[in-house]
Amino acid sequence: MEPLVNVLKKQNIELPHQATVLLNSCKSFTVFNSVEELADAAVGGKDSNSFEVTYAVPGKGDVTEVVVHRVKNGISANYTDPYMRRRDPDTMAVADSNVTDKESFHSKYGYEFSKLQDETFAWLQSQDLALFFYFAGRDGIGMGGLAIAPANAGFFAMGLSMLQNILPISELPKDFAIQSIIYVAPTFRHTHFNGKQVVVHNRTEHVHEIYSYNLYPGPSAKKGLYGALLQKGENEGWVTTHCSTVQVVSPYDNITTFMHEGASGGGKSEMLQNIVRETNGQVLVGENTITGERRLINFPIFCSFNPVTDDMALCHPILQKNNGKLTVLDAENAWFIRVDSVLDYGDDPFLEHLTIKPKGPLLFLNIQSVPNSTALIWEHTEDAPGKRCPNPRVIVPRSIVPNVVNNPVTVDIRSFGVRTPICTRENPTYGILGMFHLLPPALAWLWRLVSPRGHANPSIVGGGGMESEGVGSYWPFATGSMIAHANLLLEQIIKNPRMKYTLVPNQHIGVWKVGFKPQMLMREYLTRRGNAKLRSDQYQNARCSLLGYELNYLTLEGAKIPSRFLQVHKQPEVGVEGYDAGAAILMDFFRQELQKYDSPDLLPLGKKIIEACLNGASVQDYEAFIPSM
Repeated sequence: MEPLVNVLKKQNIELPHQATVLLNSCKSFTVFNSVEELADAAVGGKDSNSFEVTYAVPGKGDVTEVVVHRVKNGISANYTDPYMRRRDPDTMAVADSNVTDKESFHSKYGYEFSKLQDETFAWLQSQDLALFFYFAGRDGIGMGGLAIAPANAGFFAMGLSMLQNILPISELPKDFAIQSIIYVAPTFRHTHFNGKQVVVHNRTEHVHEIYSYNLYPGPSAKKGLYGALLQKGENEGWVTTHCSTVQVVSPYDNITTFMHEGASGGGKSEMLQNIVRETNGQVLVGENTITGERRLINFPIFCSFNPVTDDMALCHPILQKNNGKLTVLDAENAWFIRVDSVLDYGDDPFLEHLTIKPKGPLLFLNIQSVPNSTALIWEHTEDAPGKRCPNPRVIVPRSIVPNVVNNPVTVDIRSFGVRTPICTRENPTYGILGMFHLLPPALAWLWRLVSPRGHANPSIVGGGGMESEGVGSYWPFATGSMIAHANLLLEQIIKNPRMKYTLVPNQHIGVWKVGFKPQMLMREYLTRRGNAKLRSDQYQNARCSLLGYELNYLTLEGAKIPSRFLQVHKQPEVGVEGYDAGAAILMDFFRQELQKYDSPDLLPLGKKIIEACLNGASVQDYEAFIPSM
């Protein structure tokens, strides 16, 4: 401990008291300074290529949580329990007494967290530990932190060190403030939580503590720190949005910047992906799930694009240009990319090239591997024979992404993605969204309040129906007040009147299977238009007012998109009857979710917008609240 203490003392850096006590009393600890060092630790050392993350669990014996391989392109980790391969949406508990709308640890588990906290530190004291310093956020916006994990969970620490920039001790700035800390105790999943993923947040006066009782990085290493950033923003009056961001360059050299939001599985990473052509060079728009008909179009040249953010964007006041548009900066140092749509070689040439021969080690999760092989993003681990894991992942540093934008960018269009199921006259669902819709700002705000998790969500456990991800689509990760975040998002929309808002489905349009093509084709079309406004005859009020405006026609490089992809009620398998039944389902969902925002603390304008929605507001009613520019 002494060398570390001396280094920190010279830089005037103070460890949290509990961390100091732990490091003074633990079996041993190692300080890591780079991703490469943690990659070696993930497999048990430089000379090892395979490692099993195993713990002695009282009453169960030795339990192997993860099998880790060193592969030519990094580290591959596979969980032995299929449940651990996706994020459980019900992981969070809040231990402190500060303002929160989340369930407290005591009410959820029936005892005080201090008891578990003592047990956690006692267990960590018996372990060889790994620790490193990080900065959550970018360019000085965010918070410094410290991660402490069992030494044999090197792969987990590696993932965290990639996502949130690891800081070598020698490069720690003077007066570096440790405002967040992650403690990792995987065995407690078995001993205390019946095998479930649990993450406990404890917001002390100076430090946001995160206790990760599992080894899936989604709810803790990634979303846990997202929660800490959201709390910091709530305290200071700004938001870290749940979105991808991309600068798209048309063949005519005009640039349009998209910010694509939505619940997990809503197409954020896919907004940064290229459109893949069929073998004959055409582009598949969709396939009819009933007749098998395939609709293809000719597309001579695609837009190019420059990725900006993959999942989290800082919307800090210091970044804003006060020009009527929102300016954002990536909140992460690497991207946690889901590759479930990559089923074979050639499905995503860009990502395949990026991950097969990277400049540094990548971390693969739920990807089949053997030691010293090359991990291939289309070879997904199977949850059962013949059943692919729906959530294969790879962590890619932003530094190796071609054309990545490192500076803040100003957004032109905010889109919102929704996973939609098949809709038919006989089995109506909310799958009535056309290829994309234009939303008045007030209605765009409502969609961010209800944030449907949507159909067949691959990222989380469950996800079979239309459930809400909550305000901003980031509520599962937030620790504070739902109303506070609703207000922050509304103020953000009001302050940026020059923004345009769209709504876009993925997976299905009525009976047509479309994958993520709608948002990709929207990206192509709106970029080509640049600042040109749609003609009044090109759009009309959607039959369901919650969908804003629908398109009457859409032509891309001379290729006409059939109206059945724009207005779902024109599909013979759906018709007006099926559409209206789906609209009723959607409206019922909005009524159910908007009740949560019935609070005296909601901004008066927000109350008026919600009241209008519940009373069946028209698109023009929404326009009147916050006029589009």
